[in-house]
Amino acid sequence: MRSRPLGSSGLWVTPVGLGLAALGRPAYITLHRDRDLGDERSVLAMRARAFEVLDAAYEAGIRYVDAARSYGRAEEFLSAWLQLRYVPPGEITVGSKWGYTYTGDWRIDAEVQEVKDHSLTMFERQWEESFELLGDRLSLYQIHSATLDSGVLEDAAVLRALAGLRDRGVIAGLSVSGPAQGDTIRRALEVRVDGMNPFGAVQATWNVLEPSAGPALAEAHEAGWGVLVKEALANGRLAGLDAPGPVVATAARLGTSPDAVALAAVLEQPWADVVLSGAVTSDQVRSNAAAAELMLSDGDLEELASQSEPAEAYWAIRSALAWS
Repeated sequence: MRSRPLGSSGLWVTPVGLGLAALGRPAYITLHRDRDLGDERSVLAMRARAFEVLDAAYEAGIRYVDAARSYGRAEEFLSAWLQLRYVPPGEITVGSKWGYTYTGDWRIDAEVQEVKDHSLTMFERQWEESFELLGDRLSLYQIHSATLDSGVLEDAAVLRALAGLRDRGVIAGLSVSGPAQGDTIRRALEVRVDGMNPFGAVQATWNVLEPSAGPALAEAHEAGWGVLVKEALANGRLAGLDAPGPVVATAARLGTSPDAVALAAVLEQPWADVVLSGAVTSDQVRSNAAAAELMLSDGDLEELASQSEPAEAYWAIRSALAWS
């Protein structure tokens, strides 16, 4: 899998990256998690699983890994894997995020799994925590799920702190979520600190069910930002037999899997630099990685686009998914 630039950030990524949201903690909102992980989800078991998937991703050529402070022990697991596998500095581009605290206490049935806080105090604390674990390997640090109502894009102190990451050789970015992703991206493009925009990358949800952020992501790409796509499988709704008929049919015709088709649909977008796999098994990550070599026709893309849902409806379904 060939590496390519992440926009104009100066960072390099592969078309498929690995996200650790589902590997750093026992609970997440992906369908069929019980089937994929089973009941053994101790810290040691999840660490071993994370290592297994990271090994498979590396073997498949994946060279971008994405974590967050709220992904339980994801940064810790990644740091240990990088050291124990003797991965040379610069071999893999590492991104992480700040703005949520993991509160699940390693329990699947925790009432609250994470708490959002986009204050300067939170940034300063979580930056130190992330840097302590990942050190100079950390190349991209993103606001976790920035929204217009969180106020983070109007907070001069936070924005100045993010701009200061440049002096450490780290690119500041933001991830976005919800039906107003496009509005948040466009507001972030307008932000200025000492006459310059502090951001160099954006991570957003885009998939064949929820493509509403596409026009704003195209604008971000045009501005030179790197574009990373998360939740390309819609938390499992676009994988396996859960996928809509046209996704399954396209996969069958091309001799591949529905998940590879869904990820390839992202990579066909001219503004997409990297699409994140949320795999929790080595087989899943290998299947996801196949998207990098898959070519979809215009007819395929039109058929897949017919599956899109109204953004509000899509996000209502996502909000109803249970942590399991």
